[in-house]
Amino acid sequence: MTAEPVPAGTTSRTSAARVLVELAHELFDTPATGAPVAIDYREEPIGALEGERAEFLRTRLADCPPWLVTAATNRITWTDSDGVSNVAYSGSLGPVVPIVAREATLAWWHKLDADLAGRTVNDANRDLLAEVTTDQVPREILRSGVEAAARVLVQHAYLAGRTPYADPASFAAVLRDSGIFTTVAGTWHWGLQASTYRRGLIPVQLICFGGRVTYSADSVAALRVMKDARIAAAHMTDNPDPSAEQYAALEAGEHPRCLAHPPQFFNGHRVSLLTALAAAYVDTFARLLDVVTLTTSTPTETELSMSETSFEVPDMTCHHCVNTITKAVAEFGVEAPTFDLETKRVVATFPTPEIRDQSYSAIRAHGYTVVPSAAG
Repeated sequence: MTAEPVPAGTTSRTSAARVLVELAHELFDTPATGAPVAIDYREEPIGALEGERAEFLRTRLADCPPWLVTAATNRITWTDSDGVSNVAYSGSLGPVVPIVAREATLAWWHKLDADLAGRTVNDANRDLLAEVTTDQVPREILRSGVEAAARVLVQHAYLAGRTPYADPASFAAVLRDSGIFTTVAGTWHWGLQASTYRRGLIPVQLICFGGRVTYSADSVAALRVMKDARIAAAHMTDNPDPSAEQYAALEAGEHPRCLAHPPQFFNGHRVSLLTALAAAYVDTFARLLDVVTLTTSTPTETELSMSETSFEVPDMTCHHCVNTITKAVAEFGVEAPTFDLETKRVVATFPTPEIRDQSYSAIRAHGYTVVPSAAG
């Protein structure tokens, strides 16, 4: 199936949203399935907000009242069923949420790879997508959307203990039924989700009423202030941060939402790609809760080799992450590394062990986790 050229006279973002709906129609109508799997994980308490997380709250979340920010209580590390290292955070619902959320993400990634094999976009529409998105091909855009849904579930689970929804399945369902996935897409600014997720933080509070959850008025106001500040900053420089590049091209007063957010009319029906994706993702998550088995092990210290040039960054998710890590190590004279977003592996050449350690520290200062490889 080939997406048709978009009508003239529409905005780039509106046109790109139409292209995605045409390309992804019916993809989320059938479930993604995953095989039973046993996951061994490691867990450690991370305590109160301090160190780098406290500094992030003071600087990057300066426009958000500190009392609106909730921090996860534990840090989880594990290797998923695709053999990729992962790191995430958890709250009262425990490690099952981030681990099963990752397996649901993999199930959907594999399904998208298979289902998109016969679907293409023409050159004009590909250029249009590249103009308004960080990822430049439909496969990567949709994969990023699935991963964003996982982050919504994992981050909001830090707040589950303050709600009546005491198990992962019911909590995921109420997020879906309450429209929280679309709320994030419409109110958070680009980059806020990824940067807070990497640090185990969520800058909102939930109100429970009538079998639903919603953001508090203070949360909505703070998110709006942070988004406005992000847009203003993008307009104030000729070289905005990569996570805000698209904001620099906005007309005054325009507040974009993600491409999957606005409903489109397709084949005579009103279609919301984001709503369909969120519903399908939660369905897969609930199914996998019954087939993913968790076991825990004691953390061990990884031995570093002096000749090591290969390492993993489990929370590296997109090309913005690649740019951030490349700039971080460049400050120490390290040439641009090579990246594999599938395996989360980075290969770099460090002239000395000291520069390697300094580079690792710089990457961690940006909120990422560095997992050295013994076989570097």
